[in-house]
Amino acid sequence: MASFENLLYDLDTTSGILTLTLNRPTKLNALNGATISEIGKAMQQALDDQQVRGIILTGSGDKAFVAGADIAELAALSEPLARRASEQGQEVFCMIEESPKPVVAAVNGFALGGGCELAMACHLRIAAENARFGQPEVNLGLIPGYGGTQRLTQLIGKGKALELMLTADMVKADEALRLGLVNHVVPAAELLTFTRELLSRILSKAPLAVGLVIDSVNAYFADERHGYQTEANAFARCFASDDFKEGTQAFLEKRPAAFTGK
Repeated sequence: MASFENLLYDLDTTSGILTLTLNRPTKLNALNGATISEIGKAMQQALDDQQVRGIILTGSGDKAFVAGADIAELAALSEPLARRASEQGQEVFCMIEESPKPVVAAVNGFALGGGCELAMACHLRIAAENARFGQPEVNLGLIPGYGGTQRLTQLIGKGKALELMLTADMVKADEALRLGLVNHVVPAAELLTFTRELLSRILSKAPLAVGLVIDSVNAYFADERHGYQTEANAFARCFASDDFKEGTQAFLEKRPAAFTGK
C-alpha cells in the first residue's frame, strides 16, 4: 500500500467507504503536481482494492476543499511543461470520472480553479453551506486546464459556464445548487455524515449496475462513443450477472437483496 504526503487515506472496512482527504491545510489544500500525482495513485489503489466500494473526496480544515492550483509552481512552468501538467491533471481527473466505484465530493469550503475541476470530476457533489465555487483562471491570464471548460459546460450549460469562466465570479453554495453544479447543500457540521449516508444508499445497490450506470452516462459526453449503444450493451450485460438474478428473486420474494457485484 502506497504512503502519501499530501493525502489522508482512510478506509472503513465495515462500510467499504474510503475517505480521501486533501491535506495541505497551510496552502488551503492547493493542488500542485505532487498532490495530483498522489490523487492518481490513491485512486488506482482504491480501484484495485476489493474492500473499497465507494470513495469520498474532501479537504482538510474548514476553509477549503481545494482553493486552487499552487500558483508559485504554475508561474515557473514553460509552455511544454504547462501542456504536460494539464494532460496529467486531465488524466487523473478522468480516472475519477470513469471510476466504476462511486466517488462523491464533500466540498467543505472554497472549491476554486483546480478545486472546482476536481469536484466536478466526482460523480456527485455535496456542499457545505460555506462552500464557494469558481473558475477564476482568467484573473491570472490562464484558462482552466484540468477539464473545467468541458465539465462545467456539461453540468450547468454553455451560457452560464461561459459567464462564470469569463468573469471569474465565485458562486455560493445555494447558487451552485440552483445551477445544478452540486447535488445537495447541508450545514458544515453535517457534511461528512450526510455524504456517508448518501454514499451508503448507493452502495446498497448492485455494484455492477452502479458502475454500468456511471459508464453509460459518461458515454453521452464522449465523442468517440455511442451513448445509446453503450447503454444497450450494459443493459444486456446486467442480465448475465448474479446480481440481476439475486435482485429479481429478492423482489419476487419480498426481501432485501444481497448483492455481490458479480
